[in-house]
Amino acid sequence: MKAICATDLSAASEATIENETCLECLGRIGIEEIHLVTVIPSNVHAGMPGMDFEGRRERALERYRDVIEDAGFDVEAHVVRGTPHRRVNGIAETVGASLTIVGSRGKSPLENRVIGSTARNLARTTVVPLLVNRIERGTDDPDVLRKHLFQRVLYATDFSENAERAFEAFSYLRHATQEATLVHVETPKDPELPEESDPEARLAELATELEGWGIETRTAVRRGDPADEILATEDEYEPTVILVGSRGHSRLRRLLLGSVSEDVVARANGNVMLVPPDRMA
Repeated sequence: MKAICATDLSAASEATIENETCLECLGRIGIEEIHLVTVIPSNVHAGMPGMDFEGRRERALERYRDVIEDAGFDVEAHVVRGTPHRRVNGIAETVGASLTIVGSRGKSPLENRVIGSTARNLARTTVVPLLVNRIERGTDDPDVLRKHLFQRVLYATDFSENAERAFEAFSYLRHATQEATLVHVETPKDPELPEESDPEARLAELATELEGWGIETRTAVRRGDPADEILATEDEYEPTVILVGSRGHSRLRRLLLGSVSEDVVARANGNVMLVPPDRMA
């Protein structure tokens, strides 16, 4: 499997790259090749006074390459120009990546303003599963908040097709997962499930599948606002990652502002893994 690691060379984006535990977790789920991607904005030109973006970034990426290669991965580095999320998505498609990783600072004083523009735009448009890796705020030498990326998974489902697609990620995450919490939130805004559909029974079926892989699993059916309840479950169980489909019952292809998925990405305390719809569907 291949992974894209998007970096702007800031201290925050370096945290995952230089954290041995995070790299070990990526290896456990089957990542063998990592593509480092940094994007120079289109409005920055090499001839501008004092600007040597390509050279500076290439030198920084070389340092990162050494760290990742020492951890046992094959590495490719890409310095490109354009709009960050579009170029990252394009490279992910070109190389056939199975995962895109982007670092994002943790909670800020501004509610719903806790992720940078690149992470937010990737959450809306990603073409492959996206791991938003939460990084400490308020320090010059930040670290990741949840080093064991997939050790304790909170999986949120509305039983939609895309939620089922997100559950399929356990086929490789299970190699690094010890615990899982499966949660469904009932809300009047959602389309009604068939009368014969029992959310607790459906969660129990999923739990049985995970327990067959040796994952300790619990289930919960909550009622209320989906994003609020998912985040309340995060506070209760402190997972290392929230796993969720980036589109539920909505027919819209793109993740819209204010949607459950974007709320979760923006407000979560820890890591979030978004699984987009199958583009062929």
